[in-house]
Amino acid sequence: MSSPAVRRVVLLSSLLCAGALGFLPCSHAAAVAPGYVAVSAASFVPSSTCSSPDRVPPHRRNGTSAVLRLTHRHGPCAPSRASSLAAPSVADTLRADQRRAEYILRRVSGRAPQLWDSKAAAAVATVPASWGYDIGTLNYVVTASLGTPGVAQTMEVDTGSDLSWVQCKPCAAAPSCYSQKDPLFDPAQSSSYAAVPCGGPVCAGLGIYAASACSAAQCGYVVSYGDGSNTTGVYSSDTLTLSASSAVQGFFFGCGHAQSGLFNGVDGLLGLGREQPSLVEQTAGTYGGVFSYCLPTKPSTAGYLTLGVGGPSGAAPGFSTTQLLPSPNAPTYYVVMLTGISVGGQQLSVPASAFAGGTVVDTGTVVTRLPPTAYAALRSAFRSGMASYGYPTAPSNGILDTCYNFAGYGTVTLPNVALTFGSGATVTLGADGILSFGCLAFAPSGSDGGMAILGNVQQRSFEVRIDGTSVGFKPSSC
Repeated sequence: MSSPAVRRVVLLSSLLCAGALGFLPCSHAAAVAPGYVAVSAASFVPSSTCSSPDRVPPHRRNGTSAVLRLTHRHGPCAPSRASSLAAPSVADTLRADQRRAEYILRRVSGRAPQLWDSKAAAAVATVPASWGYDIGTLNYVVTASLGTPGVAQTMEVDTGSDLSWVQCKPCAAAPSCYSQKDPLFDPAQSSSYAAVPCGGPVCAGLGIYAASACSAAQCGYVVSYGDGSNTTGVYSSDTLTLSASSAVQGFFFGCGHAQSGLFNGVDGLLGLGREQPSLVEQTAGTYGGVFSYCLPTKPSTAGYLTLGVGGPSGAAPGFSTTQLLPSPNAPTYYVVMLTGISVGGQQLSVPASAFAGGTVVDTGTVVTRLPPTAYAALRSAFRSGMASYGYPTAPSNGILDTCYNFAGYGTVTLPNVALTFGSGATVTLGADGILSFGCLAFAPSGSDGGMAILGNVQQRSFEVRIDGTSVGFKPSSC
C-alpha cells in the first residue's frame, strides 16, 4: 500500500489540480512524493528522429580505445543498408520471450530442455549497441567487419550464447536461410578465411555445439535456441575487425549455411557467454575477459559494447558491484544473487529463500522474471502506488498483467522500483526500466527458490560491466 505521506501529497495535488482551492488545472507533476518519479507521457512514444548520434562515454575515448557507431536496425538511427523488415508485434515478442525465459530456467535447473541448447593494454574495443529485433525478441545488435577485405555484419549481442555465427554463401533461399538486407558473407572472397578441420583440438573443443558428423573433412557446428530457431554450418576462422585499430585475428565462428526461426534479417549472432568459444573467452588474452555494455533506453538512441577494462588505469569507478556466481548446470550464463526489491522507497517483505536460486543477467530476455512470491509483492505494491494517482488500468498484454492507459496525461508519476543484489549493489530503475508496452515490465516465473532472470528492459541505460568475478551496474551511461 502507498504510505500516508504519499496519500497526503496526492490528495493535495488532486485538490490543487481540481481547482478546489481556486487554482488552475495542473498535472501530477505538481507534487511528486518521495520515492516516486514524474516523467512525460510523451517519453513512452517512439521517436522518429535519431537523437543520439554518439553516446560512447568520454572514458572510452582514450588512445587505445576502438569505438564503432552502431544503430537500431529498424529505428531512425539505422544506416541506409539496415533491414527494412517489419518489427514483430508485441504479442509475438512476448510469446518468444516467454519461450526463451522458460528455456533458460530449464537449463539452469538441470532439467532437460525441450530443445537442446547448443549455445548453452587496457586495450579496449568499444562497439555501440543498438536496438534490434531477432530471435523473436526486442534485443540489441552490433556491427563489425568479418574477413579480408572486411564485410560489415550486423549481429545480435547475446550474453546467453557462446558460439558466434553469420549466414554464409552458399546459402539457399528459405527455408534453408532467411532474408537479410546486408550481403551474405562469402568465405571464398576472404584471404584470411579457413575452415576448421575435423579431428583437431578446436573442433573437439566445440562439445555440445559440434555437429554429429563432418563433411568434406570440415568441422560442422549446430546451435538450437530456446524459441525453436537454429543454425548449422561449418566452424571456421577469420579476422573480426571491431574498429580501424582493433581486430581479432583467427576468430572462430560458425559459417551458417542453413538457418531457420525468428532471426528477422540480422546477419548473425555475437556470443558473449562465459564459455568457449565466446568472443569474451577468445579475446581474454587481449582484453582480460572483461566486457561491458550499455543498452539504450529507446530505438532512437544508441549504446555501446566494450571489450576490455577501459580508461587509462583500468579502474571502474561509479559501479555498484555484486559477486558473479557459478552456474554448474548451465555455465554459459552470468548469475548474480538478487536479495531484495523496493517500490516507492519501501522495501518489500519477501523472504530471502525466494531469491536463493540466483538471477541470470541476460541481454536476450526482454522482461525480468521473478519468483512468484517476489513478483506478487512487487505487483501489489506497484498497483497500490499507481492507484494513488488514479490512472485507469488497461487489459493484460500476454504475460504482462499490470497495464495502464495514459491517454490524455501529459505527465505520469510512477513509484520507483529498485533491485538490490548481493554486497548491497542497488539498481534504481528509470521509467523505461519499469514500464514496457504500457505495462509493468516484470513477470512471474518458476518457483520460489528457483532462478530469476534480469531482462534487458531493466538493464537499459546502465553500463553493465562483467569480469571473471563480478557484475557491476553504472546508471545513466547511455
